[in-house]
Amino acid sequence: MSGAFLAGVVAGYGIAVPVGAIGVLIAGLSARTSLRIGAAAGMGAATADGLYALAAVAGGAAVAGALAPVETPLRWLGAAVLLALAGWTAWGAVRRPGVTERNERPATALRAYTGVLALTLLNPATVIYFAALVLGSGGAGGGAWFVTGAFLASASWQLLIAGGGSLIGRVLTGDRGRLVTALVSSVVIAVLAVRLITT
Repeated sequence: MSGAFLAGVVAGYGIAVPVGAIGVLIAGLSARTSLRIGAAAGMGAATADGLYALAAVAGGAAVAGALAPVETPLRWLGAAVLLALAGWTAWGAVRRPGVTERNERPATALRAYTGVLALTLLNPATVIYFAALVLGSGGAGGGAWFVTGAFLASASWQLLIAGGGSLIGRVLTGDRGRLVTALVSSVVIAVLAVRLITT
């Protein structure tokens, strides 16, 4: 049990710690809205990681093999969604100076959770990563513990990112600070979207 759980924790941190577009999105949501919204988004990403770990334990190479033919279209779809998010965030920040989230349709925890869950599920590399780890360790022994460890590790990291974004948001509470963080977030997400289809 403890060996499989520890392997899951290591795998969960291994996939979650490199901050990519999803991490930037979570931090940006926390900075512009609230810790509750950012935490919900982070749990969406962690849920996707947990589901992919479960898929890898349950199907391993078969799941990875099934996703391989559609990996390129999924990358393009993921990049398109990220570019749309980057554009939407930038447009919302500059369309009317002085407008904050108080005047706009408020974000909800459920929308943040489902949106980030769906976006994270567009990354087929995650299930391939988990499948390689499961197969490399000799199979899916202790599968439930592996999945639990991976989910908890990912969740703890995503919540740390959300907390960091919330702290930044408290420092940058004015309209100018919100504008700057939204634009920086948009640029970073756009760059990561381009990298997604060029690597």
